[in-house]
Amino acid sequence: MPSKHRDVPGLAEVRRLTQKKRDAWWTVLLVDPVATPLVRQVAKRTRITPNQITWGALLLGLVAAGCFAQGEWQWLIAGAVVYHLSFILDCMDGKVARLTGQGSVFGAWLDYIFDRIRVMACAVALMGGQYHRTGNTLYIWLAAAVVFLDGLRYLNSLEIFKTRHTMRKQIKARLRAARRAENASRVAFMEDLLRDNPEADIEQDLRRAAEEGTRPFAAEDAGLPAEAEGAALLAEVEGVEPPAAAGITGALAGAAATAPATGTVTTDAPAPAATAPTSARVIDLHQEFRHRFPAYLRMRSFLLRHRIRTHLVSGIEFQMGVFIVGPLLDAIIPTTVVAGSLLLVFELAIVYKLLLSTRDFARTIDSFDRDAVTRAA
Repeated sequence: MPSKHRDVPGLAEVRRLTQKKRDAWWTVLLVDPVATPLVRQVAKRTRITPNQITWGALLLGLVAAGCFAQGEWQWLIAGAVVYHLSFILDCMDGKVARLTGQGSVFGAWLDYIFDRIRVMACAVALMGGQYHRTGNTLYIWLAAAVVFLDGLRYLNSLEIFKTRHTMRKQIKARLRAARRAENASRVAFMEDLLRDNPEADIEQDLRRAAEEGTRPFAAEDAGLPAEAEGAALLAEVEGVEPPAAAGITGALAGAAATAPATGTVTTDAPAPAATAPTSARVIDLHQEFRHRFPAYLRMRSFLLRHRIRTHLVSGIEFQMGVFIVGPLLDAIIPTTVVAGSLLLVFELAIVYKLLLSTRDFARTIDSFDRDAVTRAA
């Protein structure tokens, strides 16, 4: 008689397969330690689908809203606990999908929409309950602010993603055009290499390269003007001897050299013949930002080693502040104001980083054009 249990790997392998390489600190510290073992048991012993878990998360979110609507502190504590359980389920649906291969486009849409419904319901219930209890009209404005900020965060995230994708697409198109007559090179982006290899210390690598008499690929190496350096290719990593070829050493060089096998490098053309050395151009679209804020790279590397993203107050932390921390402390107004202010600060920082990135992008495109003119001359 066939077993009703799936063949599920051990917990360490489940962590590797299901946990994101970087995530919100609230998720990494307070959710994953609980959610990941539960995901393994759900996948192993049940036939529960990711969409069913998404529905469960929504239902628990609505129960939390019902608790918040009561207004009294005891109910606020209950609502905060139930909301956190709802968020754990919300994190589990994607993990189960990745572990069992049941992910779907519709499931991703359902998860996103249900998240927004849960936030709106809990915001109206929490602030409405407090307004009914105190008569303070400020709670009505706070309800509108919570819904607005939650929507703003995710709309901004989507638009930034689309902008970055467009910049990458245009750069890869320029590289394809520039290399069409040659053996087409691959292209990697510095932020991807650092994300996938957080142990890489780029400052140490650059110092070591300088001591060895090598240096990163700069604008003038391709006959480009010096002012294009800010957006030029930081390194050109050769598949045979990455450190010596590019001036990039250590984990980052290995990442660029092996990236085609791991998916961290986008291949713009068929792989070159076995006799030809493979190369990957590493493009840094955040060079100006890192130049202005040198401590950012060290902080980013430290956080990535612990799977924590640098966006320390995102939509997740904002929700947890409003629907968990505030109710537990019986301090709805100050907690919501602080959480909302921090969210706006980090969103503005992301927009500013995008602005500098678009300048790097413009200089990179300009460097390609000048390089083409130089070669033609």
